[in-house]
Amino acid sequence: MPPVHTGAPVIPGASTPSSPAPQPLSPGRPGYRRMSLALFAAGLATFALLYSTQALLPAISAGFGVTAGQASWTVSAATGALALFVLPLSALSERFGRTRMMTYSMVIAVGVALLVPFAPNVEWLVALRAVQGAAIAGIPASAMAYLAEEVKPKALVAAIGLFVAGNSIGGMSGRLVTGWAAQLWGWRAGLLAVALMALACAAAFLVLLPRARFFRPASLNPRAVGRTVAGHLRDPLLLRLYGIGALFMTVFGAVYTVIGYRLVDEPFSLGQGVIGSIFLIYLVGTVSSAAAGKLVARTGRRGALYLAVTTTALGLLLSLSDSLAVIVLGLVLITAGFFAGHAVASAAVSRTAKTGRAQASALYQSAYYLGSSAGGTLGALAYHGAGWAATVGIALLAVLGVVSITLYGSHAARAERRMPASAMGAR
Repeated sequence: MPPVHTGAPVIPGASTPSSPAPQPLSPGRPGYRRMSLALFAAGLATFALLYSTQALLPAISAGFGVTAGQASWTVSAATGALALFVLPLSALSERFGRTRMMTYSMVIAVGVALLVPFAPNVEWLVALRAVQGAAIAGIPASAMAYLAEEVKPKALVAAIGLFVAGNSIGGMSGRLVTGWAAQLWGWRAGLLAVALMALACAAAFLVLLPRARFFRPASLNPRAVGRTVAGHLRDPLLLRLYGIGALFMTVFGAVYTVIGYRLVDEPFSLGQGVIGSIFLIYLVGTVSSAAAGKLVARTGRRGALYLAVTTTALGLLLSLSDSLAVIVLGLVLITAGFFAGHAVASAAVSRTAKTGRAQASALYQSAYYLGSSAGGTLGALAYHGAGWAATVGIALLAVLGVVSITLYGSHAARAERRMPASAMGAR
């Protein structure tokens, strides 16, 4: 394994004439492309591993003789563990470095992935997936903090959009690989195939990632961390962004956890490989997340969020059709809206937090993946009890929540603009 960069601090102004002061990364500057490719690989591996069982849920249900709700825990255990561990691991990244945390997390997650295909029963499978989710927790928040520190502010949304694009490619390719491998050789072969793909991504990440130049280690004092977290939780804008991330992911978790069951049932009766191919729609998310920076520049953050929720809601309504073509169009719109909204909200968190960025990003990731766990479990239970329309109903309630939070944010912004300068200073 190549040597791990620990993110040693660099003090601006301490350079010599032969060693110019380091500049933040931006498009066209040395290291930006390597950084983009490295974090793209990390994002790809993260989503490929985290949701590796999602496209296989019908096959896992049949293989272990369990219900949709029980099988959905192979997804929810991973996302729930990530949500629980992302904050403490982000605190460790403040002390030991973003690159070190991402590296160790990647190595452990891939190691567990190589064990997952050999789980003897559903209980062991859920347990291994929980460990895997906890390991993955060190990647997303550390990646967001790394980007916020190393990338020029004007390029931050675009850089985070590329990381999120890696998420979408990982989600798509992981499900595609597992689906066809499962159809040919069984669901265990599908899980092994995605583990090997993640291993290749981890190798690329280790080779390409530039060392951190602006990281400064912080104390691991629990009280200091607690004060930082409490400060973020008292920030109204951050709280709104956390809620938006959770609700968007509730929609996404519900739809993509259950869609396999709907398509394997009558009247569609699709094979596992074809169902896995449905996840090619994630390519739409790659485009929409990478374009989020331009969308914000044109419409503003709230305008971009309104467009994202409108697109998502329209996709949900179209998915109620019994026409496979219309359902696919609905999934395209849901995916485009979700990834655009997620890229906008996560970038806004990184820009809003002036201190403790890793904790701010970790809180967002916690809310985001708790939303995924809730959406996956509730969506599966709703489908088992009342069919696809019930799953869509839960997703539409989450969309309504995003709209409500965004409207409240618009109202609060208008009220703040009308507030006298003296009152704003008192805040």
